[in-house]
Amino acid sequence: MPRISLVCLMLALAPLAQAVKMPPVNPYLADSSNSMAHGNPAQQDAVTQAGPSGPSRALQPEQVQYQHVGPAHFGAVTSGVYPDGKRVLWSNGIDRIVKIDYAAWEVVAEYFFPGVEVYDEERADESIAGFDANNSGVIPLVRSFQEMGKLRDLANLYTVLDRDHTYYVGSKTGTVTAYGDADPNDSRSAIVKKAEFQLPAEMTGPVMGLNMTYDGWLIVATEHGYVAAIKPDFSAVRTIRMLHSEGAEDKATGPTGKGWVRNGFAVDVDGGIYIASQEHMHKVIWTGDQLSVDEADGAWAAPYLNTWGQGTGATPSLMGFDDEDQFVVITDGENLMNVVLFWRDEIPPGWEPPQGAPDRRIAGMLPANMGDSQLLALQSEQSVIVEGYGALVVNNTPRNIPWYLPEKASTLMISLLGSNPEYQPYGVQKFQWNPQAQRLENSWVNTQVSSPSSVPMASLDSNQVYFVGARDNQWTLEALDWSTGESDFHYVIGGQRYNVLFSGTLIDEDGRIHYGTPWGRVRLNVQGPP
Repeated sequence: MPRISLVCLMLALAPLAQAVKMPPVNPYLADSSNSMAHGNPAQQDAVTQAGPSGPSRALQPEQVQYQHVGPAHFGAVTSGVYPDGKRVLWSNGIDRIVKIDYAAWEVVAEYFFPGVEVYDEERADESIAGFDANNSGVIPLVRSFQEMGKLRDLANLYTVLDRDHTYYVGSKTGTVTAYGDADPNDSRSAIVKKAEFQLPAEMTGPVMGLNMTYDGWLIVATEHGYVAAIKPDFSAVRTIRMLHSEGAEDKATGPTGKGWVRNGFAVDVDGGIYIASQEHMHKVIWTGDQLSVDEADGAWAAPYLNTWGQGTGATPSLMGFDDEDQFVVITDGENLMNVVLFWRDEIPPGWEPPQGAPDRRIAGMLPANMGDSQLLALQSEQSVIVEGYGALVVNNTPRNIPWYLPEKASTLMISLLGSNPEYQPYGVQKFQWNPQAQRLENSWVNTQVSSPSSVPMASLDSNQVYFVGARDNQWTLEALDWSTGESDFHYVIGGQRYNVLFSGTLIDEDGRIHYGTPWGRVRLNVQGPP
């Protein structure tokens, strides 16, 4: 491209980047773009920094960096800069917490949870080889069922990393544990357990999310509808129970993760806490000293459609900041799920909700049908990706399910077998709020790409959305133009070692992609053309 054209292009894109408003930075969290699950308190899965670029190609072995860290490291958080001038990534799974050196991509410290089985690299390699040899048919299904059985032991899914490099982990036993560095000045020092907080006895149910208010209190929600605000040093706690949560203990539709509250939640700068339950979207208020579900304090609970009966599979995401229209976004519980926008604060006077909406607080509601008006069912287990007024979802419904497989076991087809063309789902759809017309609209659909189980990540500076997909039974990185949905490029990563298995597609501070696999973590050490 001639230099003058490149300059013109950059000038043209600059106003676009400035027009998109991002959530305020929480000063109590780690000084990075990825301090907690889904990136930040707004849970948008969007960052400002640019990710990698094309052209499409198969990556070289040295560009695909892999570290064995044990199973179920779905996410990783990036620290701020330590006194020694370095950063690390903190990550945890079934059997351990690890710190990975940000620059060198090597494990520098491990902390093994007491009393749990340790999964060594030999067992991991044996499993990977089995799926590389065959990932279609009955035998791989049985192997998948056995491997996914490990996740029943996953107790430490939601994490927050604060500005002091304290790593908070919530568990299904109702505890929040703080981990840190043996030497706070040394990023590579051992991981130590600093303190543990047991939720009050009346707060039943596994911890289903962690977040942090903009005045530095940890927020915890449990599967049974209890919410706690905890001082980071564990010296004080405030608790409340969500509206409509009576009998929540008996409303689970499956194992942990299918209960009355089954996802993480978002927090705004004014103390709004946005939690989805099985049939309602809730706003709980943090006043700075107490939690409230009182409408007089700005709290609310609004129903959404739930024919499916299992509620939303999405962590609520915030859309709109400062003087913009402001919403919280989820997918609902219909068999063919809708993308649903709720007004976060006051409902505009005279507002008429979309046709079929069960509550006046709903600002927009459109089916995620991937452009097929005849489609009857589609589900996604991922958070809605939000950047600006755009909201993106992926199709996680397998294209084929063997007749002998129970519907509730269909997750196997998109997890350990998700790269197989026989099963992998296709379709990515973006919606756009139109502030002039005051309505949610379809923006674009791409049915040629597949995101079997990856949580995508949007990049403002690249104007792209990235996710781990698959082509020809090989795992890939896919990059779509955020504005048009067209495929910009893809990288071929490799075989079953690089399965994304429900992990987030993360972009580090230098624009490199990294994500979790069934047994480890991968970084694509690629920046720009070869």
